[in-house]
Amino acid sequence: MTLYLGIDDTDTLESRGTGRLARAIAAELARSYTVTGVTRHQLFVHPAVPYTSHNSSAVIHIQDTGNGIAADVFSAAKKMMLDDFIEGSDPGICVAAASNIHDGFTRFGIAAKTSVVTQGEARRLAREAKIRLEGLGGTEDGVIGALAGIGLAASGNDGRFILKGTIRDLRGSQTVAAILAAGVDAVMTRDGAAVEEGVVVLKKFPKPARIGGRAILYVEADGEGYRDVVVG
Repeated sequence: MTLYLGIDDTDTLESRGTGRLARAIAAELARSYTVTGVTRHQLFVHPAVPYTSHNSSAVIHIQDTGNGIAADVFSAAKKMMLDDFIEGSDPGICVAAASNIHDGFTRFGIAAKTSVVTQGEARRLAREAKIRLEGLGGTEDGVIGALAGIGLAASGNDGRFILKGTIRDLRGSQTVAAILAAGVDAVMTRDGAAVEEGVVVLKKFPKPARIGGRAILYVEADGEGYRDVVVG
């Protein structure tokens, strides 16, 4: 089972981004827990929605041992966020075990990708499901993305990994074997054909999409090899 930790609105245009903070929190949590990845989830980009640059939230995936770790994970992550609070940001944090996440969370997440949703809706969902959701400063609008991110991550079919295994160590031209060994579950073309060998030219590091709960790196033919395609 997975425990999901969602954060959002932790930055300003001049500061480090939410993704970087999520990776730092993941690194710290990995000292005590098994962190299986960090995903980025794109939300609604619209003038009516206040956001910093891309309006995306980050979700840390943690192996849930069933020993009531949610409270300790929440406390540790909250402390790191408060210690690294950026003036002018509106951070929110949410922690929920997979067993506490119902379809309403995913519907909220999908709505947050295409329309304006509110803090009230997010807080009501969290309150009814008895999960931890808290604003940590500013307008506290980050509670929206934190909860939406968790709903989307729990669906297994949204976002892309910004941290999994050692994928961030890979650059340039890499064999399919090296990419799989780094933590990607499968390399595929956009039409669903598996790519089991060859060389992939990476734009930066592999950014696999989360499909069916797996990390799928999409590629397209490029000469005698492939190049990666960012999806999600």
